Amino acid sequence: MILNVLLYNDSDFFTWIILPFLIFLSRIADQSIGSMRLIFLAKGFKFIAPMLGFFEVIIWLIAVSQIMKHLDNVLCYIAYGAGFAMGNYIGMTLEERISIGTVLVRIIPSLNTEELIYALRTRNFGLTTVDANGSRGEVKIFISIISRKDLKEYIAIINKINPNAFYTIEDVKTINQGIVRNNKRNSIFGTIGKLFRISK
Repeated sequence: MILNVLLYNDSDFFTWIILPFLIFLSRIADQSIGSMRLIFLAKGFKFIAPMLGFFEVIIWLIAVSQIMKHLDNVLCYIAYGAGFAMGNYIGMTLEERISIGTVLVRIIPSLNTEELIYALRTRNFGLTTVDANGSRGEVKIFISIISRKDLKEYIAIINKINPNAFYTIEDVKTINQGIVRNNKRNSIFGTIGKLFRISK
């Protein structure tokens, strides 16, 4: 009986506490999904992105409809904005944890080039070397296409052997041929499975 009174739509408890909290959670959900949708879309996952878009819009409509019914409740606006901000953060965090896609790494080492080449190739990283001229003379440029999930290991090798190396990292949407360790593309179900395993 008490619970029914507290959750009744016209009660102050529902209007000023429960409703803003639900809006906050819904905005976190839809914005997290939206961030992931954009990431999947940019990386060419043509089936996952529309599915996420469907749930994103449904949740957004529910949240907005509740705000429109309670235009005099300033806490709803605050909850909406806070959920949007938190959803962006959570979406980016999810993307980092599941490590989707492939990246291109360019390295200009300052020393120990042969040792760095050996270390990367013995760990099955594909590596292309290019002779070039920089502002301080002749240099070598190393280029690798690697899975994002291997990026931390790759950078750790660089920092260990050649800590003063200059390097850049770019997203790669499509690759063809070449040597890429673990280059099998994640399936839809494998990627979704990662989303449920990230907390482990």
